[in-house]
Amino acid sequence: MENMRFTCLLSLAMLLSAADEGTLIRIDRYQAATMRDGVKLYSDVYRPSAPGRYPTIVIRTPYGTQRDGSGIHGHLRDLAKTGYAVVNQDVRGRFESEGQWDPFRNEAKDGYDTIEWAAKQPWSTGKVCTQGGSYLGHVQWAAASQTPPSLVCAFPAVASTNIYANWLTHGGAYRLSFNYGWGVVRMPNRIMQPQYWHTGKEATPELTYDKILTHLPLNTGDLESAHYAVKHYRDWLTHASYDAYWKSISDEERFEKVKVPIHTSGGWFDIFLAGTINGYVGMRQRGGTPESRKSARMIIGAWGHGASQKYGDLDFGAPNNVKIAEIEQRFYDHYLKGVDNGIDKELPVSLFYMGANKWKQEQDWPIPGTNYTPWYLAPNGKLTAAKPEAGSTTYTYDPQNPVPTTGGNNCCGTPTVAGPVNQRAIEARPDIVGFTSEPLTVPLAIAGPVKMVLHAATDGPDTDWMVKLIDVYPNGDTYPMAEGMLRARFRRGLDKPELLKPNETYEFTVDMIGTAVVFQPGHRIRVDVTSSNFPQFDRNPNTGAALGLGDKLRVAKQTLHHSAAHPSHILLPVVPVP
Repeated sequence: MENMRFTCLLSLAMLLSAADEGTLIRIDRYQAATMRDGVKLYSDVYRPSAPGRYPTIVIRTPYGTQRDGSGIHGHLRDLAKTGYAVVNQDVRGRFESEGQWDPFRNEAKDGYDTIEWAAKQPWSTGKVCTQGGSYLGHVQWAAASQTPPSLVCAFPAVASTNIYANWLTHGGAYRLSFNYGWGVVRMPNRIMQPQYWHTGKEATPELTYDKILTHLPLNTGDLESAHYAVKHYRDWLTHASYDAYWKSISDEERFEKVKVPIHTSGGWFDIFLAGTINGYVGMRQRGGTPESRKSARMIIGAWGHGASQKYGDLDFGAPNNVKIAEIEQRFYDHYLKGVDNGIDKELPVSLFYMGANKWKQEQDWPIPGTNYTPWYLAPNGKLTAAKPEAGSTTYTYDPQNPVPTTGGNNCCGTPTVAGPVNQRAIEARPDIVGFTSEPLTVPLAIAGPVKMVLHAATDGPDTDWMVKLIDVYPNGDTYPMAEGMLRARFRRGLDKPELLKPNETYEFTVDMIGTAVVFQPGHRIRVDVTSSNFPQFDRNPNTGAALGLGDKLRVAKQTLHHSAAHPSHILLPVVPVP
């Protein structure tokens, strides 16, 4: 540690821009900001070398200020070259910063204190915006919810707004591969841990993800990799519902305290898509000032945890390959420098319509005038516009043989591939029940929230319902466009767990978050229903055992009803074809 600090305390570095040899920037290494409890957090500050005060951008990361795996330092240099001071800080308990690493728990206060520290520095104009994606986006929401006086704007990308509801779980089902890969394998303590012994050629059989993610009970799974009890991981399992532990750090409980313009950015296949959407909607409806509500912005592309032209098995074309850094730059220029670049006059929502592979600017989310149209599950695996008279479908879910994760909304630190991955490899399984429409004769565009209303029963006290909305191509290829999961005990709310009565029929609403896609003529719409998606989600043991504690599994018999009395249906947000 002392050698590292000695290195960081070397004299100020002067960097010559490769793009413009006349532009010099400097990096002030190892700058200490003292938090309200006396803990020191350390930053590198990128800024123009010329004396003066500059509008300031704060970035707070748990991944190390020296990390440059995604060209991060180049982006910071570019911002400095255009007249910004950029603070790149290790969060509490990570790398150079003091304190104890406890994910999520300290970011609101530390973010506030860092913003106010940065605003008071001799190189700052006193105006601060925040930047970053994923955890770096979450910390922006946490800080903004404390209403720091010097904060002017924020640009959280691919970020959660409710750590329980759209990070740790989806519909109350535990995101096992992500939580374990991120929380235990990579981020158990102060520095990043490698994953090479869990994946690839270097993996040993006893330490592969395939092995360790099947470990039961879950609350001792950390011993398989970290070889000690990882406190935050066990805390997550202990607080299995949306209780006070999670509500105290939920940004969605505090949108009214956010009083600055917020621009969210995300992808249709990102693990934090719900956070991107909820952040925009929350600010639009509940932001702390008229200006913050009016200035809320959102962009969603056909991406995962970062913008790209191709994702999963589909290439969406050059229009999808958007440079988010350029959008950020316009946003910062307007709110930090007062540049009249028109960003405040543009429509607030930019959506990429898959299938048509084009962008469209919208008035809001949901889109005004959306026609929410039910498509009904029907006998013989049909999906129809007409409500069926009678019928039900049964299948068996065996947690010893769960449906393997194949694409969808997933992310980093996991052994699975995310995105629109062809479902052919799994669609013949008897525990996946598909309902398919006739081929379309005209294009059908949907854009907005997607929900599945499922009338169903199980023969035990709890189970899971996993639903995918699929675009079926004329050649038979099948690509998921949206997905949702619901742990049945949370049917009344994430803070109201209640076990089921065996074989009793309930109405379950599965939140499939949202999408924007044009189903083309000749394509068919399919809804797949099953009860597992492993290892993206932990296996529901069907026993009613508390999360993390159960080590027994039972086979469940599932019944899906599709009748006039119990009309299971997916609600699609139909909009004009772009």
